[in-house]
This record gives sequence, C-alpha cells and structure tokens, in this order.
Amino acid sequence: MRRLAGIGVSPGVVSGRAVILIQRAQVLRYQIAPARVEHEVARLEQSRGRSREQLTDIGSRVARRRGPELAALFDAQLLMLDDPMLVPRAAEIVRGQRVNAEWAVQQVFDEFSAVFDEVADPYLRERKGDVADLVGRMKMNLRQGVSTPRDLLRELDESSVLIADELTPSLAAQVDWTKVRGFATDAGSRTYHTAILARSLEVPAVVGLHNASQIVQPGQLVVVDGTGSEIILDPDAETLERATHHGEDRRPAAAADADRRRPAITADGLRIRLDANIEFPDDLAAARYAGAEGIGLYRSEFLLAAAVSGASGVPGTEDAADEDEQYEVYRGMLEGMAPGSVTVRTFDVDEDQLASRSARTALGGGWVADEQRGSRQGLRGLRLSLTRPELFQVQLRALLRAARHGRLRIMFPFVSGVEQLRQARQMVADAAAELTRRGEVVPRVPIGVMIEIPAAAYTADLLAREVDFFTIGTNDLIQYCLAVDRADERVSALYEPLHPAILRMIVMVRRAASRQRIPVSLCGEMASDPALLTLLVGLGLTEFSMTPGAIAVAKQVLAEVRSDDMRALARRVLRLPTVDEIEHELLAALGRLTLTGE
Repeated sequence: MRRLAGIGVSPGVVSGRAVILIQRAQVLRYQIAPARVEHEVARLEQSRGRSREQLTDIGSRVARRRGPELAALFDAQLLMLDDPMLVPRAAEIVRGQRVNAEWAVQQVFDEFSAVFDEVADPYLRERKGDVADLVGRMKMNLRQGVSTPRDLLRELDESSVLIADELTPSLAAQVDWTKVRGFATDAGSRTYHTAILARSLEVPAVVGLHNASQIVQPGQLVVVDGTGSEIILDPDAETLERATHHGEDRRPAAAADADRRRPAITADGLRIRLDANIEFPDDLAAARYAGAEGIGLYRSEFLLAAAVSGASGVPGTEDAADEDEQYEVYRGMLEGMAPGSVTVRTFDVDEDQLASRSARTALGGGWVADEQRGSRQGLRGLRLSLTRPELFQVQLRALLRAARHGRLRIMFPFVSGVEQLRQARQMVADAAAELTRRGEVVPRVPIGVMIEIPAAAYTADLLAREVDFFTIGTNDLIQYCLAVDRADERVSALYEPLHPAILRMIVMVRRAASRQRIPVSLCGEMASDPALLTLLVGLGLTEFSMTPGAIAVAKQVLAEVRSDDMRALARRVLRLPTVDEIEHELLAALGRLTLTGE
C-alpha cells in the first residue's frame, strides 16, 4: 500500500481501477483483459492496413496534381509502416504491458523521439516530423473516425478512477461520471476551477499530486480520498472497505435523471438557456440525454470529412456529400431535437482541409478539435464558401429543404464584415428561389453569424442590423484578439479567457445584440467552465451552448449563485487591469463553492 499526498478539493472516499489520461500526449492509457490482447494486436494491423491504403491514395493524388517529387514524401511513410520498430514494437508493448493499442503506439513514438533528439544531423532530426505524422495517422485509424475525447472515454469500465496530468473543465465535461467515481491530477494550479467542478459533480477529487499519472499503473486499484487529501495505491482490505462504504452514498440514478430534466435557473430565479454543441449526428442522443434545450452549434464539417474519407479525385468538391445526403442528415437532427431548435454552422474549414482533410492530420489525428488547431487566418469559413458557390449552394439548398421538419437556424462562421454577410444572404435567397422553382415550399429560416474575429466584434452593432441572432465563438475570438496560437507552446500560456480585452469584447457584442433586440449566445470552452460560466451570467449573457457533458454541471453551479451577485462581480471585474486580479476576484466571489480554507 502506498500513499500519495495532494490537495483534496472535493470530499469523499471512493475506489476503482485506474485509467490514466495524459493530456500532453492526448491519449488514454488503460489496462486490457488478457482475452483482449490479441484483439488489440489485430487493431494495430488493421490500422497499418488502413494507413497504407490512405498514404498510397494520397501519394497518387499528389503525383497527379503536383508531380512525383512531392509524392515521394509519402513513400517514406509507407516504408516506415513496415519498420519492425513500429507496429511489431507496439504489438510487443500491448502483449507485455496489457495496455490499449493507442497507448502502445504513443510509447513507440516516444521511443523514436528520444532517438531522433540525440541525432546530430539536422536533416535526420527533422524526420521526427514524418514519424509524428505517421503515428498520428495510425492513432486516428485506431479510433476509426472517433474524433473527440468523449468517444475514447466511453470505453471506460464501471467503477473507474481517472488519474490525469491535468483535467480541464472542457475535458472533464466529456467524461461519463456514472462510470468514473473520482479523479486525481498532477496539476494543482487554478484549483478553484477544479474545486467547483468536483464539488458540483459530487465526486471525490485530489489535485496537486505532481507525478501521480506517471506512478499509477493502468488497472491498478486506487482509493481517491478527497477528505484526507491523498490517493492510496493497492489499498489494504480495511481501506478498501471504507472506500466502498462511502461510494455507496452517492446520489441514486433517479435523482440524477430529475436534475437532467429540470431547467437551468439561478438561485434568484433567472432562467438560463443551455444548448449543446455537437459534431456528429450520433451526438444528438447525448445532447438530449444531458438535458439540452436545443443544438446551439452543429459543426457541419463532418459531412465534408465523411466525403473525404471515401472519396476519389479531388475531395471536398465533386466528392462532397450531395444535396440529398445532407438533407437527410439535417432532417434527422431537426426531427430528433424537436421541439428544440438546431443551429447549423455552415462549413468551417480552411483551403488545405477542404483539399485533403484526411491527408493533413496532425499528431493525434482526430483527437485535436478544430478550436485547438493552429491559427487559420486565410481562406476559411464563410470566406471559402463564397469562393466555392457550387459547394455552398448544395449545402444551403439541403438546409432549406430540411427546415420544414423542425426549428432550423443557419449560422455563418468567420465573418469579418457586412459585405460578406450580404453576399451570403443573397446566396441563401438564390438557393430558396431554386427550390421554389422546383415546387418546394421554403419556410423562413433565421440567419445568424458567429462572432469570432475582432473585426466582427467591433462592428457587432452593424452586423446586428443584418441578422437574426449572434453566437460568440470564444475559442477563436481569444486566439485572434490576443494574437496567440495555442499550438505554439512558446505563447500558448498567453491564451487567457479572463483577459480584460476578452471580457470587454463580450460585453460589447452583448450590448450590440440587445440594442437590436436579437438573441445572443456564447459557445466554446468558456461556456463549459463552471467558474467562467457564472461570470458570463454576470456580464449579461443568458444563453450558452456547450459540450453535452457540461450541461449537468452547469445547472448545478448556476443553482448555487445569484444573478445579482454575479452582476456585481462583473462590474468589479471589468475595472480590474490584470488576469491575476480578475482570477483572485472570481475566486473570492465563488469561495463558498470551494473547500474551507483553500
């Protein structure tokens, strides 16, 4: 039995088998049963086969379009696929350590990296990037199209405990907390966020353990003691009995179901609307189960990605999902979410992603969400759609056809001026006219824009006159406003949602919408963070869209705060000049939600 001391942020004692999550590597590590070992090895071989087919196809496309010299870059990756130090080594790790295939591939990459880092030749050191790209592809193919942490976290067994290097609110929102009984993290910074999250979830939690994610082994029996501020590895019978007794005290499922169905209301009666962000049509069930009132953001790029994965020729153009296919997807979502509304964001990809969404996968494959990619400031979003009128018209016609099956809203991404908006609205009118000529009835559909560029925020009063609603996209807005590329570790720490400029910009957009009497919602990681959510309510926002898993936590936190207190907090915060001062003020205001003396 071994004890690791940390900071208890949510009381209670639970036990379970450890699942290790290393966010830096963006892959789960968990133990597999002996009977599943050969299945995991077979998955490695299947991933290698799919990767070979994709690389061969990509090389052929590039050779046709750009010449054989550039296509030769993919030949090197094809050779790496047959290297005994890749798939055979990963299979050896699966068999020897009884871990999942994704983690085995990550370990192989770490071994490769250590070798490349010691090489003196700059050219050879740069080949590490080729290995990273190939490993990313293999991890993507192991997931067979799975693209979010939530999909991986679905694989957890009952009665698990999560041991992570860091657990951000946005990632915690992906976890199925009916399976995860408690969590512990290496990191101990920003503990008030972790405390609010853990206490709202009513799960024991310990933070500030420094290296627990390296010490604890997947599948190891662990006790998380939030009351005693420690975790216990390989507990004795008495300790395990105490944890089992405490674990049985959690709320019954019936109470959790009632919480999911109730509306979000602050302690003083302010009604808050909580919608869900989804990426795939299959996510609709999760949104409804979580108690979402509607879909605040459907990322329609899934349709392009699906087209690319099975396309030939130039993906994203003639191979994109056709009008009927898109119509069926949109119709299914509208009928499935009725009577709630569904907001569909038109295609938000850049030129490279459209040209070959599958060929440019970064390390980690589909795990990395678009909002976590490097800054994409070129031909993207609505700008790109306006240069591909045939593709855009197909999507608009499909959307307008589906609109009669529910409450649809169409939202344009990456808008920087009224000119683009007017051009897009004209294309909507053209699509409607074409459908009318076909004899179809086209209902009126609300049109909105995502405010995610400073230019849009500063002209929100002008844009508000032209649209039916706003959605503030905080992930990109923070990146572009603060000139921070979150993929660049040298400046990623400057990505700060509580920067005074961000908070003032949000207020500016909210006021512009209010003057024109149009609704405004906010989506992005800020909405999924329970501490920031309360501040946003104080800033005057009452509509939010978040990952489905964050909705239950949001309802619990909102029920414990008064909107008038949050408005007073917001007034104080808007006068503060630094992020540290704002965080301190927020911590003080929400102190009753954290542990005494923390």
